[in-house]
Amino acid sequence: MSDITEIDVRSEIGTLEAVIIHPPGNEVQNMIPDNVERALYSDILNLDVASKDFLQFSGVLEKVAKTFTLLDLLTDILTNAKVKKRLITNICAYEKQEVLTDYLLSLEPADLSRELVEGVLMKKNTLTKFISHDRYILPPLHNFFYMRDASVSILDDVLISKMANPVRERESMIMEAIFDYHPKLKTKTVNPIVNGRRDPDITIEGGDILVVRDDILCIGVGGRTTTQGIDFIIRKLRAQTGRRHIVIQELPKTPESFIHLDMVFTLIDKDTCMLYEPLIMRSHKHRTIHVIIDNGKVELIEERRNIIETLKHLGMDLKPMICGGSKDSYAQEREQWHSGANFLAVGPGKVIGYARNVYTIEEMHNNGFEVILSEDVINGKTNLDDYAKYVVTIAGNELSRGGGGARCMTMPIRRKAVDW
Repeated sequence: MSDITEIDVRSEIGTLEAVIIHPPGNEVQNMIPDNVERALYSDILNLDVASKDFLQFSGVLEKVAKTFTLLDLLTDILTNAKVKKRLITNICAYEKQEVLTDYLLSLEPADLSRELVEGVLMKKNTLTKFISHDRYILPPLHNFFYMRDASVSILDDVLISKMANPVRERESMIMEAIFDYHPKLKTKTVNPIVNGRRDPDITIEGGDILVVRDDILCIGVGGRTTTQGIDFIIRKLRAQTGRRHIVIQELPKTPESFIHLDMVFTLIDKDTCMLYEPLIMRSHKHRTIHVIIDNGKVELIEERRNIIETLKHLGMDLKPMICGGSKDSYAQEREQWHSGANFLAVGPGKVIGYARNVYTIEEMHNNGFEVILSEDVINGKTNLDDYAKYVVTIAGNELSRGGGGARCMTMPIRRKAVDW
């Protein structure tokens, strides 16, 4: 069997074969009230508790798929002197910290990987630095354990995100270097930044992009992904042969729980989805738009009623599961806030989500999903192969406070084909 993983993601639900994760580390610990907003959080996370939550998550993933960790992959590519120099030069230039170049190049690969993610402490060796309130000259990447955002596997390629917030751009630069240079990953990267030229209107983040089927993408447009970003994707699809569909869902820019499409809509089986009903099914303010691309031409751009009806028109008749259950609008709102619609499918009808969203989990159980505790999977008490449909629950009490769920925390790079 080849040791090389070829990127291949043609659905949201195909059996997961390989995935990249990043356990939260000191970059999460290195947050104080003064920089919470700049770090794009609404509160400070307890790293010890978040790490225990994440161990449940990674323990389940390791039972079902080949699991790579970000720091291991980054360390691997930094053993190549040319790659190391190129990445460091690009990062220092973008963050206007060329003064750090020699220092970073002097570090061993493992130490350099850690500092690129956890941040580089500022040496208070000038008056300006001495009186600065900043602790870091290269800030920590507080959000990097949400691996979904900085890059997206689409079929055989990887789309490198153009992040909406400059504090996260280093994440995209690191992911591009990993996919371009890691000897055990085979793919082609697509980046909206070409030869250093940036269109400030283009932003794209992976949480907004769902690969529904070979020929269908669902994309959210809102505070993180712009219409110009989606137009960039359309231009790339126009260069391909065949017929492709993009279903675009407008999202509110507030509150922050609507940050990405996968916070209100995820696929959990061939014929089932999880959604936040007030927005996806009942909002008349936020439009759903269908774009058809046929052999290089945009054939149609048309408003539709909602995602569900649009996908049904395309041959996918999805039964909606309601985030927060169907009985109480308060429960729906509360559980959506804590990523109740954000599930990671590890196979058709086989998903992982937060246990704290009890009404959402009850809704799934009432619709045939076996509820399985992560601890029972990790310790071997439960064999997932014994179940046709299940939801594995992880605690997530601390992780959810960061503003994302199981799908947010993964970057799938290979899934089996789905027999539609």
